[in-house]
Amino acid sequence: MTLFSKTAAELQSLLHNKEVSVKDLTEESFARIAKTDDDVQAFLALDEKQALQRAEQLDKEPMDGRGPLFGLPIGIKDNIVTKGLETTAASRMLENFVPVFDATVVEKINNAGMVSVGKLNLDEFAMGSTTESSAFRTTRNPWNLDHVPGGSSGGSAAAVAAGEVPFALGTDTGGSIRQPAAFCGVVGMKPTYGRVSRLGVIPMAASLDQVGPITRNVTDNALLLSAIAGVDPKDSSSSAKEVLDYQKHLTGDIKGMKIGVPKEYLGEGVAEETKNAVQEALKVLESLGAEVEEVSLPHATYALPTYYFICASEASSGLARYDGIRYGHRTEHAQNLDELYRKSRAEGFGEEVKKRILLGTYTLSAAHYESVYKKAQKVRRLVAQDFANVFAKYDVIIGPTAPTTAYKIGDTSIDIATKNASDLLTTSVNLAGVPAISVPCGFSNGLPLGLQVIGNHFDEATVYKVAHAYEQATEFHTRTPAIWEGK
Repeated sequence: MTLFSKTAAELQSLLHNKEVSVKDLTEESFARIAKTDDDVQAFLALDEKQALQRAEQLDKEPMDGRGPLFGLPIGIKDNIVTKGLETTAASRMLENFVPVFDATVVEKINNAGMVSVGKLNLDEFAMGSTTESSAFRTTRNPWNLDHVPGGSSGGSAAAVAAGEVPFALGTDTGGSIRQPAAFCGVVGMKPTYGRVSRLGVIPMAASLDQVGPITRNVTDNALLLSAIAGVDPKDSSSSAKEVLDYQKHLTGDIKGMKIGVPKEYLGEGVAEETKNAVQEALKVLESLGAEVEEVSLPHATYALPTYYFICASEASSGLARYDGIRYGHRTEHAQNLDELYRKSRAEGFGEEVKKRILLGTYTLSAAHYESVYKKAQKVRRLVAQDFANVFAKYDVIIGPTAPTTAYKIGDTSIDIATKNASDLLTTSVNLAGVPAISVPCGFSNGLPLGLQVIGNHFDEATVYKVAHAYEQATEFHTRTPAIWEGK
């Protein structure tokens, strides 16, 4: 069993007692990657030389100046820029791109004394839900290598689930942290929009994207969010609202808390085993003193088309910069300027990205802006109001993170109801900008299921409190896939 089966607090105790060094932990991470990543394929780039040098430097730091994350390895999703280390967003368009600065979240983890070991795979430009649209490799689910890890942060979730790193950063635009966390049986938090700086994050949809932590347990997740959250003077969308020490709110006491369960979240397309797992989870929460009632998010069914139109529109606009002249891949086969644009983009972008660019361009066109894009923004407001109405009476909202367990790689037979349910469960959270976490809540045919806890704006503390109370009352988070033991 790897050292990374231990919590951050346990690892800090080992470091403090000099039973292990930061270099030992860093070497452990690279040894795990060497052992498992040919199968899992979570990483796109490793930074072994720099990581080991940093580990040796950190080992010289005095004990009294070390924080709760000091010396612990972390993987970074490859749409978050890292100075001197290739950042591709899993696209040929950015192949061989080496940034000259660190994203704000990378600066923050460095300030916390963490050791970045490398860059993690994703769906190209974060467009997808299986990590199959990556231009470079298909990441596999550590619980069953024939299945997807989810996406777009599939590499981040898979690396944590496989024990390659104890921490990872992902991004969530419509469920891209929570859904892979559910598929891989780990903990993934999508914070309130503006809670974490997006400076240095290659955007998919700027009004929806949010960086968040993926870990094996809720306590470690809370520690990492406390480290990366906060206002950034260089990011006007970041909030100056106070950042709490979220770990202090993990009391286990949820007596009297009111939980709303949207009827829309347990409807068509959600598998019976998922519904049963959620119902059992609600019984656990009731046994801890919480009150559970059914509620409604009446515009939830409209969140899906609303998300698609807004997300595609922002993606189309944001990706316009990759034109073969200023940014990204440039074709070698152009005879004139028009061909340079067309062939550079045709060669650099994958099929999923092209589809979304086309949809977004259509939506933003003069003929459809009023009837499609503007209307979608109005519906977005209604979706957000639904959440506000529920949070006026309830502390959190709970439902499944995903309607099923992880799909098989290459499976094209998934029915439309399941696809719609998958997006319905996660996209409305991004449209409203509220925080949500996924924690393991069961297994079906050897694959994990996820429970989603949603909170009000900037109330991550309550989300963590409920998630932690449930986690400590169950044992799902303690299970590890067979790949941990080399089976």
